[in-house]
Amino acid sequence: MNGSSKGLAVIALIVVSAISARAGNVDLSTVPKRDSIQLTIYNSEDLTLVREARVVTFKKGVNPLEFSWANTLIDPTSVELKFLTHADKLDVLDTTFPHDKPQKLYWNVQSDMDGEATIQITYFTSGITWAADYVCIANKDEDQMGFEGFVRVTNHSGEDYEDAQVRLVVGTINLVEKIAQLAQVPMGDVSKLSEESLSRFKVNAAKSMMDAPVDALGAASATPQPKEIIKEGLSEYFIYTIEGTETIPNGWAKRMRSLEGQTVPFKIQYRYRPQEYGDQLVRMYLLTNDKESKLGTTPLPDGIVRLFRDNGRDGLSYLTQQQIKYIPIGDKIELNLGPNPEVIFELIKERSSRDNLWVQINGTNQYQQIGGTDVVRVQDTSVAGWDNRFIFNQRVRNYTSKPIDVEIRRTYPGHVVFRSALEPKLFDFQTAQFQARVAAGEKKDLKYGLVQHNGYNDKHQGMSLETAQIKP
Repeated sequence: MNGSSKGLAVIALIVVSAISARAGNVDLSTVPKRDSIQLTIYNSEDLTLVREARVVTFKKGVNPLEFSWANTLIDPTSVELKFLTHADKLDVLDTTFPHDKPQKLYWNVQSDMDGEATIQITYFTSGITWAADYVCIANKDEDQMGFEGFVRVTNHSGEDYEDAQVRLVVGTINLVEKIAQLAQVPMGDVSKLSEESLSRFKVNAAKSMMDAPVDALGAASATPQPKEIIKEGLSEYFIYTIEGTETIPNGWAKRMRSLEGQTVPFKIQYRYRPQEYGDQLVRMYLLTNDKESKLGTTPLPDGIVRLFRDNGRDGLSYLTQQQIKYIPIGDKIELNLGPNPEVIFELIKERSSRDNLWVQINGTNQYQQIGGTDVVRVQDTSVAGWDNRFIFNQRVRNYTSKPIDVEIRRTYPGHVVFRSALEPKLFDFQTAQFQARVAAGEKKDLKYGLVQHNGYNDKHQGMSLETAQIKP
């Protein structure tokens, strides 16, 4: 029996085997120990699919089996029994939930043999969660880093799980979509299902998505199944298997290695993106989850990255701690280290002017451009359109001992012309993006001009680019 000396919850499987009809008595066999157990943990729905295998001795005739979930968070409606061996000689006659024992059920199993068989019990439980974290240590030259991944599994389900294989559901599972498919109703009508129906469809939907091959259990369970990305409708998720097995007692958390330490190349980039990082130039570590970087065999679960650097004095310098989202294969991992005091960035407005004035003649739909010596009676006209012109200088001072790469984004709403010799590109319809390299010890001026069309001159929303040398 799998129990606890601290009075925690107990899941019991009791086998009662009839000796013979004439004898009129029964034998109570020893509760079989779990041969293997597998946990598939889905955080966002607080669901864990549990599969446990046991070897049970059956005798010919009807064999009552008892399953108890007292003081645990097991969903009794999700409990299923399956025969992994001798399935042709074993059959479940019925399942009973005794009214006087509300946290137990009985299976009556008809056996055509005397001997052992492996059974599998599957159910959903709650209270088991996981959280990923990564430890990264950059080398002194800041071009490579050690990269290790860990997963901490916390068990508050009420049950101890010994030598369990752990699988994590990483990504997005849209249970509403799957429930709608199973119930054969539009997604908008899922909330109209009865509580009982919704619970049943939810369990079935989650089970179909988190299902594992039967041979994942048993003697071969120490070998993880091949990792696989699954895409289904609005769902895109990944079953991530932690190698080996771990014992996770109730009320405890266990930290497990999910990714062996690798030496991963990375690049440094300085970015100015006010909408993402505020009005400052920040230093970024950029690496990619791909095979060239010695990663890329699996997506990376969302979690916390703790970043350090070898300080060259047999010690480590703490750089940052950052939450990262689920990283698919091929995607970048971007770590923000904040501003670098050795890199100074400032925006200087060097010149501004206004021209291309248009007036509307009162009482008509006529417009007239004015300028130079044109004179228009004020009482008969009103200013209807004009252009604002600016010249900005982005000055970067690099006091580090290495050249740096700088990426800058500038966003201006309205009808705008962005002029620069920096070879800008449109990031979106109102944002220009450009890059530059600043040598060690260099002061570099990155200039651009801006024309903002206003009023009658404003013909459309969006930014256009022009290549031009900007003079003071």
